Amino acid sequence: MPRYALKIDYDGGPFQGWQRQAAGQPSVQAAVEDALARLEPGPHTIAAAGRTDAGVHGTGQVATVDLARDWDPFRLSEALNWHLKPAPVAVLAAARVADDFHARFSALERRYLFRLVTRRAPVTHDRGRVWQVLNPLDAGAMQAGSVHLLGLQDFTTFRSTTCQAKSPVKTLDEILISEHPYAGGVEYRFTLRARSFLHNQVRSIVGTLERVGAGAWMPEDVRAALEARDRAACGPVCPPQGLYLTGVGYPVDPFA
Repeated sequence: MPRYALKIDYDGGPFQGWQRQAAGQPSVQAAVEDALARLEPGPHTIAAAGRTDAGVHGTGQVATVDLARDWDPFRLSEALNWHLKPAPVAVLAAARVADDFHARFSALERRYLFRLVTRRAPVTHDRGRVWQVLNPLDAGAMQAGSVHLLGLQDFTTFRSTTCQAKSPVKTLDEILISEHPYAGGVEYRFTLRARSFLHNQVRSIVGTLERVGAGAWMPEDVRAALEARDRAACGPVCPPQGLYLTGVGYPVDPFA
């Protein structure tokens, strides 16, 4: 059976996360699988590079699926987008891939973006797509705090108590924090890159760094929290709506 990779863009707001849910609760996976069933008799099961939580968005999610028909990739993406309407899910690209290519297990890295807006007035156009706090933050202090998290670390402090990963040890390759003009305030963008992430790791890191930016923590307090290897030492876990899975890296880009 031909195998295809799909690059998927979605607004996570209406969904209970990527993964298909029990009792018919909406999920991104279910929306794509249902669209596939309209093209070929199902059921279909797609494998994704990352299982984003409820409210988390994707601009570069990758999934793989085996189909009976030899589809032209462009026609496959167009047909899926037709059947995905009106759900806020779109297939940006499709590609025929080798039988041993797997969206999750072939991935070399995942890239996430977190958008945090500071302003007094409520956000309007970005409601449900950013985390809003009222007061400006010190981006330099947050970047200084983030340095303590780079490299191979035990991230017990920064993972959910329900995380199913076998080990809390991960290598965080990059955290970049940048400031951008925003009407009535400032937008802070956190870019994180690693081979893989623990459950709630990004949201735990951003919530902790926000405390540094607000002046409630010193940058070196991040190191102390990490070394505690205790979930209770973590700062607040920020809400999901500012988080985006923006890309997945492979030995060879299937969409190039």
